[in-house]
Amino acid sequence: MSVVTNTTTIGAIEAPSRRNTELALLIFAVAIPVFAYANVGLAMTGKLPSGMLGYGLGLGLMAGVAHLVVRKFARYADPLLLPLATLLNGLGLVLIWRLDQSPRLIQRAKGAWGKFSPDAPHQLLYTAIGVALFIGVLLLLKDHRILQRYTYISMAVALFLLVLPMFFPAVNGAKIWISIPGLGTIQPGEFAKIIIAIFFSGYLMVKRDALALASRRFMGLYLPRGRDLGPILVIWALSILILVFETDLGTSLLFFGLFVVMLYVATERTSWIVFGLVMSAVGAVAVASFEPHVQSRVNAWLDPFACYKTDKTGACQQIGDAIMSFGSGGTLGTGLGQGNSDLIGFAANADFILSTVGEELGLAGMMALLLLYGLIVERGVRTALAARDPFGKLLAIGLSGAFALQVFVVAGGVMGLIPLTGMTMPFVAQGGSSVIANWALIGILIRISDTARRPAPAPAPSSDAEMTQVVRP
Repeated sequence: MSVVTNTTTIGAIEAPSRRNTELALLIFAVAIPVFAYANVGLAMTGKLPSGMLGYGLGLGLMAGVAHLVVRKFARYADPLLLPLATLLNGLGLVLIWRLDQSPRLIQRAKGAWGKFSPDAPHQLLYTAIGVALFIGVLLLLKDHRILQRYTYISMAVALFLLVLPMFFPAVNGAKIWISIPGLGTIQPGEFAKIIIAIFFSGYLMVKRDALALASRRFMGLYLPRGRDLGPILVIWALSILILVFETDLGTSLLFFGLFVVMLYVATERTSWIVFGLVMSAVGAVAVASFEPHVQSRVNAWLDPFACYKTDKTGACQQIGDAIMSFGSGGTLGTGLGQGNSDLIGFAANADFILSTVGEELGLAGMMALLLLYGLIVERGVRTALAARDPFGKLLAIGLSGAFALQVFVVAGGVMGLIPLTGMTMPFVAQGGSSVIANWALIGILIRISDTARRPAPAPAPSSDAEMTQVVRP
């Protein structure tokens, strides 16, 4: 017995966009910093702060506009990236405002500069600029693969941004800022990390096969050919030059580490990781042996209390104060607005803002904050795995790796795990360049995730597929 049935072509099943999930998470991402803002005001003055309503409306408005743009122009993007960035940025604004209320910091600023200028309003302005850049990325960058066209142009721009601070005076011993009249100081390295990731992605996508070749096996490792060592040697040399001329340990670690991570992902050769670690260790030891600024930070890392009162750079005292603030916080912390991390001084709301988290929110709060950073990195890696093109995979893993490396070197420096680098904690620490660049980074990741999660278009109907015969016994 035979049965003839008619079947027609079925279009692609519509995948869920998860935009409502993103909206629900954004409500919590705005409510938690507003609650923290109120908590700080009650702890320090015994009443709700007068600016709480404006702060909540401002943060909510920026998050709402960003959500509407994502809903319209990146419908299938990852639903966690925007809420996570909003929550971290909101908590950072609260912590900076909390330190602005410290009488000791106010008196110290008046004694040093004759006046006190709060940093929280400036950081809120930088946040608005960052969200505007985030929106601009989604509106202008319709397809992330367009960036592949600018592979070598991005290399030139990144090198220009990294070299530019050499021609400006050093600030606190490091040449990592440039001064622009009317705009203040800008840290080009924050933007260079994104641009250099674009170059690495385009370059490694083309050269990955050549770099994956191995000439011989030694002690279980595949050693690359001599001519294939050229790119990594050049990058290593450039990172050392940046460290020497700008005494910028953080950017050098980020710059070199990003290349090694992306090289390993592109080639799957463990030997590149080993070569990278060996050369970075050799370069760091060599520079630390004759560069006073780097040497003082290494000494402060080895034993901060040995040079607590004799170190003129202040590195030992800052590390020592940070360690004591972590210790006094305990498991649950002293409570928002009730710590003494402002004793660290001018870097309390920048490099050492994690000390405020560790003291006032305790170990639990510190782990929660690091978990938020870990979730951003995890969603970035998940985006890389889901990307359908090799350039998108490498770019997503490069941006996620740069973000993770920056969190590691900052948190490791403040906690005494590695020497202090002078970089800023993404979204949380005070710094306009950092918050603007990281919002752009999140925008690019959202664009890649939208392309990766977007359902494939339904195939065009074919006349041959309109009718098939199914024979059943």
